[in-house]
Amino acid sequence: MKTKFSLMIAAALLALTAFSYGQAGTDVKKAADDTGKATDTAAKKTAHATKTAAVKTGDATKTAAKDTGKATKTAAVKTGDATKTAAKDTGKATEKAADKTGDATKTAAKDTGKGVAKGTKAVGHGVKKGADKTADAAK
Repeated sequence: MKTKFSLMIAAALLALTAFSYGQAGTDVKKAADDTGKATDTAAKKTAHATKTAAVKTGDATKTAAKDTGKATKTAAVKTGDATKTAAKDTGKATEKAADKTGDATKTAAKDTGKGVAKGTKAVGHGVKKGADKTADAAK
């Protein structure tokens, strides 16, 4: 009987061991499935966050490009206006300088003409005197 009892205990333990291993396999499979689901959920959330960040980055880049374009255009217009004003001012200053130069040249020409006329008159008077003296001497 002791042998019979020992064999029954051994058979019961063997059956319990097989059942335990079967249960452990089920638990491991369930844990793996849960991990797979959690990984899938995390991957989906990460992908969604990445897509959202990419869209926001694209929008920010687009806005920055528009703002840069507007600022560049404004700067170009202001530069053009300043250049136009400077050109007008330079033209006016050049015109005034030319007028002053023309007036000075005219005055210098008049003064030169007067000097030449006086010199010519003096030379003519001297020549006449010399001619008169020569004529008197020749008589």
